[in-house]
Amino acid sequence: MRYRRANITGATYFFTVNLADRNSQLLTENIELLRTAFRKVQQTHPFEIVAMVVMPDHLHAIWHLPENDADFSLRWSLIKAAFSKAFSKTENISASRQNKRERGIWQRRFWEHLIGDDNDLEKHVAYIHFNPVKHGYVNKAVDWPYSSIHKAIARGDVDPCWAGEA
Repeated sequence: MRYRRANITGATYFFTVNLADRNSQLLTENIELLRTAFRKVQQTHPFEIVAMVVMPDHLHAIWHLPENDADFSLRWSLIKAAFSKAFSKTENISASRQNKRERGIWQRRFWEHLIGDDNDLEKHVAYIHFNPVKHGYVNKAVDWPYSSIHKAIARGDVDPCWAGEA
């Protein structure tokens, strides 16, 4: 059976994107490079980041795509490429990746989920914001610096004590 990605224009999607080396801290150690990659892609291929958390070796994001566009795969490819270009080629690159002119920084694939309704969106936003606590990096979600929870708190959407001790 062949996996088929959802292809709904103007939809909202949840993503999990991983580094190839799951012991790496490349994303948080180079957060500004990652932010620059996102901004660069958003300029040419707009999308709204609804929620996001960057962990050392992976990230979770919820995007809302423009009404006439469903090409999240292109956006992820461009983000990964822009981020990867900032680094010298010191990682192990398999022959398969070399033949396709790929780097070995990211896992090839990513996981996506089409958000079905407001309840589904709420659950996935909570999952994103709780992820640093789940992985044991912080005791309170608000203490993780690489999370959209800070914007949600500023908007009044989330209590600062949510998912953690006061």
